[in-house]
Amino acid sequence: MSIKVVLGNIAGWFLAILFFAIGFVNTFWGNDAIFGIGIAVLSVIYIPGTSAYIKKLTGFSIPVVVKILLALFILWAALGVGELFDKTEMMLEDLL
Repeated sequence: MSIKVVLGNIAGWFLAILFFAIGFVNTFWGNDAIFGIGIAVLSVIYIPGTSAYIKKLTGFSIPVVVKILLALFILWAALGVGELFDKTEMMLEDLL
């Protein structure tokens, strides 16, 4: 396995977990349940091996450029428009 593949797998798992966590917070705190579920579902495409599975099913794979643009859009939406920090604060208040 080349270093490029290993780094890609690490980045994929990191983004999948990060985006799933963002989706989880948005689903259960605040008023953005549909947005949160959408982000959680989109996080699946970052799991290594998902692209190969999608290509096997459909014959189409998701290009890396599309994944990068989607990641930037998710971060922008969650941090800017979605007020992630306020929702994280609400979550911590509920849990403590």
